[in-house]
Amino acid sequence: MSLLFRYLTRQILGSFAMTLGALLLLFGLFDMIGELDQIHDQGYTASLAFLFVLLGVPGRIQELLPIAALIGAIFALVRLAMNSEFTVMRASGLSIGRLASHMALLGLLLGMANLVVGEYLAPPAERLAQQIKIRSTQGIVAQEFRSGLWAKDGHTFINIRQMLPDASLVGLRMYEFDDHFQLRRIRLADSAHWTNESLWELKNVTDTLIDVKGTQIERQHLAKWKSPITPDLLSALMVNPDRMALTTLWSYVNYLKNNQQKATRYEIALWNKLAAPLAAPVMLLLALPFGYQQPRSGKLGSKVLLGIMIGLGFHLLNRVFGHIGLLNDWPPVLSALLPLTLFSGAALLALWRVEAR
Repeated sequence: MSLLFRYLTRQILGSFAMTLGALLLLFGLFDMIGELDQIHDQGYTASLAFLFVLLGVPGRIQELLPIAALIGAIFALVRLAMNSEFTVMRASGLSIGRLASHMALLGLLLGMANLVVGEYLAPPAERLAQQIKIRSTQGIVAQEFRSGLWAKDGHTFINIRQMLPDASLVGLRMYEFDDHFQLRRIRLADSAHWTNESLWELKNVTDTLIDVKGTQIERQHLAKWKSPITPDLLSALMVNPDRMALTTLWSYVNYLKNNQQKATRYEIALWNKLAAPLAAPVMLLLALPFGYQQPRSGKLGSKVLLGIMIGLGFHLLNRVFGHIGLLNDWPPVLSALLPLTLFSGAALLALWRVEAR
């Protein structure tokens, strides 16, 4: 890499780091404000709420990195243009093609770093954050192991082998203890479905009652189970599809398809993950035309504001097309890649206009 490109890279990465830090502080403040109404002196304290927000930072980095790349690059390029440094670079023979190639390569490196964060940092941090919050607010201890999800409700330990996307449960085991931690009851059920009565309906239930006289087995085709463990709570224990690891998404999509279940939501998240490394290069290419504008044609603040609007527009379009595609049953690849394709076209059109002038 030449001295010129190293200097340009330092300027862009410096502005990018500053922008990402500012965005993380801003969104962290919003997240903390959102947790204030759930804070209590007992249980979910302010320190636990702060820890919950802190554990959400890797997920926020995954969301905000393309926006930060766009704003940081615009800030750096416009500042270089205002100091006439960018003009000197162009006069030295720096073509728009070489500069675009460098920006695309730098963006790809940022995109790969973002993929690493989304693959190895965001999923475990998100899961731990949800565990801490649920344990503090609901009084329920839950953890996911190879044997399934385990939860503690009072003196009852509950094992759920599988939770399906429609919030139904498969393979339940409940071990109920008395105040002296003596096993008193074992309940097994093939499946459970949430009803309009705000309770679970168990199917093919086997109850084993244990007392000093021995054991007694009872079987029922249907049984009711009222518990503070609700579908919303169980969903919170699972990592949001957008923050799942790529390998986990791939395995889960295959599992749903093999069982003839709808996997569109997870397929869209999978394609978003695969396309994530391309978002940062597109954002940097969108920022490049700002450096070619005349230094006196606009203030730095207005251009940065325009960059913020473009970045937020990209973020919102990603979410909107994901929901629209899910509702209208679009192909997952179309829902995931259409916003990126639109912004890529806008970047190439802007660069073509700069080259034509």
